[in-house]
Amino acid sequence: MTAALSSHSRMAVDATSLRLHEKAADAASVKPAVERFSLGIQRPDDVLVEIAAAGVNPSDVKAAMGLMPYAVFPRTPGRDFAGTVVDGPADLVGKQVFGSSGDLGIRRDGTHATHLTVEADAVVEKPDGVTLEEAAGIGVPFVTALEGLRRAGMPKAGDTVLVLGVNGKVGQAAVQIATWRGARAIGVVRRAEAYQGHATSAVEIVDSASEDVAARVLELTGGKGADIVYNTVGEPYYAAGAKSLAKLGRQIFIASVFKPVEFDIFAFYRGRHTYVGIDTLALSSVETADLLRELVPGFAGGDLRPFPIQADSVYRLEDAAEAYRTVLGSSRDRVILRPAGEG
Repeated sequence: MTAALSSHSRMAVDATSLRLHEKAADAASVKPAVERFSLGIQRPDDVLVEIAAAGVNPSDVKAAMGLMPYAVFPRTPGRDFAGTVVDGPADLVGKQVFGSSGDLGIRRDGTHATHLTVEADAVVEKPDGVTLEEAAGIGVPFVTALEGLRRAGMPKAGDTVLVLGVNGKVGQAAVQIATWRGARAIGVVRRAEAYQGHATSAVEIVDSASEDVAARVLELTGGKGADIVYNTVGEPYYAAGAKSLAKLGRQIFIASVFKPVEFDIFAFYRGRHTYVGIDTLALSSVETADLLRELVPGFAGGDLRPFPIQADSVYRLEDAAEAYRTVLGSSRDRVILRPAGEG
C-alpha cells in the first residue's frame, strides 16, 4: 500500500517489515520473519518514509548473529534506506530522501521494511542523477570512509592516501573522497587486479601478493610514505600500513579479525603518528545524516558516484535470508532490498 501524501494530519500505514526475534547461531540461520503492523509518526519532529530500497550491510547480518553486544531483540534490521517522505513537516512531504544510521537496525527498529519513522533531521534529500536504489547503497560505506578521513584530518591536494583493501566498498568510497579532495590515491589489493571503483584521478595499485607493500609505497612517494593510511582490513595489513606512514602520518582502522599485533612504540612516537579508530555504530541517525550532507555536493556534481546496483543483487523482503547470505559470501556487489509491493 502506498500512503496518501499529507502534510497536515498524522496518518497510520499498514507496513510490512522483517523481524528478528532472537540472535541466530550462524549466517545460515539468519531467517527473519516477515510481519505486518500499523505504523505512524509519534513525535512532531519525526517523518514517515515509504522505503523504496534498503541497503544490506555485513553489520546487519553480524548483529543478527549476536556479534554486536548492544543489538536488541526483537527488532527490524537495516541501517541504510532511500524512499519518499509521506508524513511529517510540510517542507519534507513528497521529497525523495536517503539516510543511514549507527542505531537503526541495531538498537532500534531499522530499514528492512516498507516504512520507517525517523527524525526529520536524519533524512537527506536525494541528489538528482542518483536513483533511489543507488542512494540506498551509499550509506554505511561512504559514511565510514568520510568519518575516518574527517577524524584523521581531511586529505588535501599534495597528500597521499594509501587504502588497504581498496576494492572493498569502504575502500572505494575512501578513494572517491580522497581524490575528490585532490589527494593522490594508492590502493592495495590481495591479488593482481585493477581498481574497480570510480575516482577523479588515477589510482596506483600495489599487489600485496607479489610486492612488499611498504617498500613499494616508499618508492612511489620518493621515500616520504603516505600521509593517511586507510586500513579497511585490520590486522593482516597492520604492519604494512604502519611501515608505509610518512612522518606525522595517520592510520585509520575500521575492522579487526581478532588477532593481536606487535605494536612498535618507538616507531610510533618517532614518526609522530596518529591512529584513529572508527565505529560508525556509535553514530546516531542525525549524526550520520550530517556526514551524508557533506557528500551530497560531490554526488550532485558527479565527482562522487554511487555504487552500481546489479539486477541480481536486488531482493524482495521475503528473500532477505538469501540477501543476507550473499552479503557475507564472496559477492562484491552492493546488495539491496526492494520492499515495494510488500506493504
